[in-house]
Amino acid sequence: MKKIKTLQCIRCGKDHKLAETKYSCIACGGNLQVLYDYNLIKKRLNYEVLNDNPERSIWRYLDILPVANMKSVPPVQVGWTPLYRAEKLGAEAGVHNLYIKDDGRNPSASFKDRASAVVTARAVELKEKVMTTASTGNAASSLACLTGSLDMKTVIFVPETAPAPKVAQLLVFGATVIMVRGTYDDAFELCLKAGAEYGWYNRSTGINPFTREGKKTCAFEICEQLNWETPDKVFVPVGDGNIISGIWKGFVEFHRLGIIERLPQLVAVQAEGSDSVKRAFESGGDVQPVSGKTIADSISVSLPRDGLAAVMAIRDSEGFAISVTDAEILEAIPRLARGSNVFAEPAAAATYAGLCKAVREGTVKENESVVLLITGNGLKDIQSAMQSVGKPYVINPDMAELRELIADNDLAGPDDED
Repeated sequence: MKKIKTLQCIRCGKDHKLAETKYSCIACGGNLQVLYDYNLIKKRLNYEVLNDNPERSIWRYLDILPVANMKSVPPVQVGWTPLYRAEKLGAEAGVHNLYIKDDGRNPSASFKDRASAVVTARAVELKEKVMTTASTGNAASSLACLTGSLDMKTVIFVPETAPAPKVAQLLVFGATVIMVRGTYDDAFELCLKAGAEYGWYNRSTGINPFTREGKKTCAFEICEQLNWETPDKVFVPVGDGNIISGIWKGFVEFHRLGIIERLPQLVAVQAEGSDSVKRAFESGGDVQPVSGKTIADSISVSLPRDGLAAVMAIRDSEGFAISVTDAEILEAIPRLARGSNVFAEPAAAATYAGLCKAVREGTVKENESVVLLITGNGLKDIQSAMQSVGKPYVINPDMAELRELIADNDLAGPDDED
């Protein structure tokens, strides 16, 4: 594939040919990133080309994706999700120019569809027959969704604690689901061993370098949807670190191609019990394991598999990291929904909790433009959503009982005034 120049190790910088390794650096075992012939791509991808392109999915950026053509692309729309101006929510947080990038609108209701679409297309081109991944739920259900109609088997490893709605998606789309008694990290290690032993193509985050390629498309869309401008800050929920490193790669590539003039700051939002990237960034040391315990299952990771790339993205963007409590995350779910009409799962709502904390701490100014990345729909984890709100009223089908309920709870609303 002429447009791909090299697979470069993030840790040691060694370059690899495309056919030289599937996953990791052959010198140090580090994660790889795909680098392109940007001079070649400049001739194919620019304002005019994008403005004239009717495609409304991640494949409008095919020229800078590691896929040869549209023949291998899964037959559902991934990407080109809405970017909303959230004036009410912004006013509540103390930011005048707040935007919500709602990636819960993807086919499996998750941002992870971007990565799964690209990796699945790669697998089809490589004529792989079995794909595997480890996930807390979203990446797994995404892969199952994207391969559902293809002549390809998927074997999915999830921790036993994965939310039931996500497991239901896996089974509905026909995946073989293996629930592991343990953490996400335990499921990840077992998936690696199984993939190596049986020759399955591994989609797992932080192992497969092409996941980052799908995730970077969100940055491309943000630039286009803001009329070729970049926001001052982008808040990104961080678990394994692959999303934030992908978002940064997208902005950097558009800048390198001359499509945007400046780069944003990235803000990594982590749960307090799963904040290893934040700790590494602030200490300047290596990424170390933490408990990983948080209600936000999608960012529940003990040892981030793409942690180094995440730290580099924060540093290179001159951004910062922030952590929030589970209580703050739960509080953010209804506030986000009532302020922007977007129902977010806990990991996604963490970005709003992080923004509110950053405003209070003075690291975000009221006149700055901010994008919150909403990575998953709230229906992914109803149990957590129910913890964030009150219980419904239950009555008999009786008007007198209804009147009593309304009177006792002041539900009638304000009286109209002449």
